[in-house]
Amino acid sequence: MIRTRFAPSPTGYLHIGGVRTALFSWAFARHHGGTFVLRIEDTDLERSTPESVQAILDGMAWVGLDYDEGPIYQTQRFDRYKAVIQQLVEAGHAYLCYCSKDELEAMRAEQEARGDKPRYDRRWRPEAGKTLPPAPEGVQPVVRFKTPLDGVVAWDDAAKGRIEIANAELDDLIIARPDGSPTYNFCVVVDDWEMNITHVIRGDDHVNNTPRQINILNALNAPLPVYAHLPMILNADGQKMSKRRDAVSVVDYADQGILPEALLNYLARLGWGHGDEELFSMAQFIAWFSLEAVSASASRFDPEKLLWLNAQYIKAADNARLAALVAPRLATAGVAVTESPALSDVLELVKPRAQELNTLATECDYFYARRHPEAAELEKHLPDEARARMGRFAERLAALPEWSATAIHDLFKPFCADEGIKMGQLGMPLRVLVCGTTQTPSVDAVLALLGRETVLARMAG
Repeated sequence: MIRTRFAPSPTGYLHIGGVRTALFSWAFARHHGGTFVLRIEDTDLERSTPESVQAILDGMAWVGLDYDEGPIYQTQRFDRYKAVIQQLVEAGHAYLCYCSKDELEAMRAEQEARGDKPRYDRRWRPEAGKTLPPAPEGVQPVVRFKTPLDGVVAWDDAAKGRIEIANAELDDLIIARPDGSPTYNFCVVVDDWEMNITHVIRGDDHVNNTPRQINILNALNAPLPVYAHLPMILNADGQKMSKRRDAVSVVDYADQGILPEALLNYLARLGWGHGDEELFSMAQFIAWFSLEAVSASASRFDPEKLLWLNAQYIKAADNARLAALVAPRLATAGVAVTESPALSDVLELVKPRAQELNTLATECDYFYARRHPEAAELEKHLPDEARARMGRFAERLAALPEWSATAIHDLFKPFCADEGIKMGQLGMPLRVLVCGTTQTPSVDAVLALLGRETVLARMAG
């Protein structure tokens, strides 16, 4: 049975890279009929917050990545971690280290002065024939894992291929702090082992953690999962995405008016592909997904491509659903939606014109609140002659026996002929006067939706 997990740390927002990791882990489990687990890695007690936990849960719900087990919180498993640490100490795979912070800093300074790579010198590591100093009084020790001194750690990464790292490059990492609390790398190992995780799919910033975790699993005689390290997501300039320069939180994209299915579709194409397919459902993604198709190289985040995808999803979206998303945005802008025209009908007309929900709301606002164009627009499109012409056209609109887009459209050609003008000389002033903008969908459809009373009132005012 395939079992994957998404294991974010609740020390901030849900990062866009984390969503891509969750998506790939979710899709792999779904493709194989397996289980997808959500684990909250909250062992960093100083930085983890309930607000960040909620942001993760809300973000997962917003994008629609459902999990089969969880959320499982590491802080609720501390007793188990401590028991396994004690097991490793008793088996000789871990040991107590009494180095103070000052000693470690002095050790680092000496190594750097010699040009050596800074690392713990293993002075408290028990070895055959080695005599350790007596434990100093009043010092709470850390527990360090006894990393093998020679050999290599090698694994066939499902995304990056064969990776080998020499044990000589690894430190004796701390697995328990002075207060007894377990550290990240150790908790991950115990959780993946005891939760029977078969495939660890995560970002390639974790590659350096993997040999340490494999060594601990070997010391526990635990089976090794398959590792797949996903390529990094870079911004359009080829730099690592940062909060200062880029939208990196899921909340940012929700605020920008991106639909969750569009975001998932776009993230699926960052580091994975299925031929030339660009637009696909999550059901299709699940059917197509494989780790073999994951790229080993970094991907660039293209905001324009995301907007293009989002526009396609907006066009295809149910109007009632869009109305529920747009109405709050209109309310924030101080625009009250009325029963007539129905917002769903307005959206059907204007949604091909928007790439995100905020612009979509703006495209709807003049149906419910009159816009007042800039003086320059009025001067350009509504000089005295044009205003007089609008008065004459209003008379014909008022006389229509039927108020429909077709009936309104049928007025245009004969009116322009009678006035000796081109359609632009009617359409642009009409848009500015009624809608407050020169950019609208087909003006006959707009007038029909606005209704006779509203149109004539705006033309008169």
